[in-house]
Amino acid sequence: MSFHPFLNNKIPNPNFPSPPLKTWLNSKTSDSFNNMNHLQTSEFAIEIELTRFETVVESPRKINSVVENIRFELRFISVVSMRVDTGWCFGFSEEGKKLLPVEAIDKGLKEVAKGCPNLRKLEVTGGSEEGLVSIGEECVTLMELELHKCNDNVLRGVAACRNLQVVKLIGSVDGFYESVVSDIGLTILAQGCKRLVKLELVGCEGSFDGIKAIGSCCLMLEELVFVDHRMDDGWLAGVSFCENLKTLRFVSCKGIDGNPGLEEHLGFCVALESLHFQKCQLRDKNAMGAVFSVCRAAKEVVLQDCWGLDDGVFRLAVVCRRVKLFDIEGCSLLTTEGLESVIESWNDLECLRVVSCKNIKDSDISPALATLFTTLKELKWRPDTKHLLPSKEVNMGKKGGKFFK
Repeated sequence: MSFHPFLNNKIPNPNFPSPPLKTWLNSKTSDSFNNMNHLQTSEFAIEIELTRFETVVESPRKINSVVENIRFELRFISVVSMRVDTGWCFGFSEEGKKLLPVEAIDKGLKEVAKGCPNLRKLEVTGGSEEGLVSIGEECVTLMELELHKCNDNVLRGVAACRNLQVVKLIGSVDGFYESVVSDIGLTILAQGCKRLVKLELVGCEGSFDGIKAIGSCCLMLEELVFVDHRMDDGWLAGVSFCENLKTLRFVSCKGIDGNPGLEEHLGFCVALESLHFQKCQLRDKNAMGAVFSVCRAAKEVVLQDCWGLDDGVFRLAVVCRRVKLFDIEGCSLLTTEGLESVIESWNDLECLRVVSCKNIKDSDISPALATLFTTLKELKWRPDTKHLLPSKEVNMGKKGGKFFK
């Protein structure tokens, strides 16, 4: 294990002789921190890493002793941020990938719960319902949780953390672990953590029912993020139940919704302000039409490094008539004509950013589009990155060949 305050210095390994923790802190901090009255009001964020050592695996009690040492030595300091992580040991076979036993993580979580009642942020890899229930019961001020290797059973423990506002769940990660977060887990989370403001789902499964439960129970939810999701067909209609949702973000998604259903059944998010796509596959016209319909109230649309966004797909965005900011970068299929056909219908457009879109060319700008540019409050027009270089340097690579011969 290693303990890291925000001082960017490591406390010596607890397996070796070291000076008392308080003495170490006093030697690393300014004189003002040596005043006990000041220590009582100071807040340190401490990171705990449970790295895979044989001694730790064989004797989980060492987790307890180290956390107990922190609890004793830092009793005048409020620990507000903690990371409980298990290191991966990679080999050439599946047997070479080992994680700390769940029991060891749970023991550490229980000691953390006892010693750090003011904890507000926690990141955990592994663990079970039992360990997280102890966190929920003791750390009533916990507001932010990031949970790796998450599954439905673990979420029963997360539901005990009633005051959570920001939650990130990492379920299945290709090449690392295959954990399942389904509608069951999402429903449990929704019923237990009704104060959520931001929810990020990474590699999670689920369907319409799970997303609907989130929207129906978490009335304060403002930001919903999907990363490489594995949702069932028809899930998108559940997003409209998030009545106060302001930001919907998709990252690294191979698809959005295989069968979103009829538009009249989708509904839409009346409070939505921002729609973001980053590194997503956007070829499916039915799915993209459904997303734009659900997000028709969006005032910001951002597209970064996405595949399959041709003119036909982008024209579906015409339904979003309230757009004030449009930012597109790294989308090579969209043409100048396709861009113009949509943004000319966005009467409220104030800011336009176009970067690294090779099929959008200056030579194709029509007089109508040029006139539209003059009405904007902000314009960033760099569709061809070569234009960032002086004309005499654009072909400099050709001369470089002689240099390296």
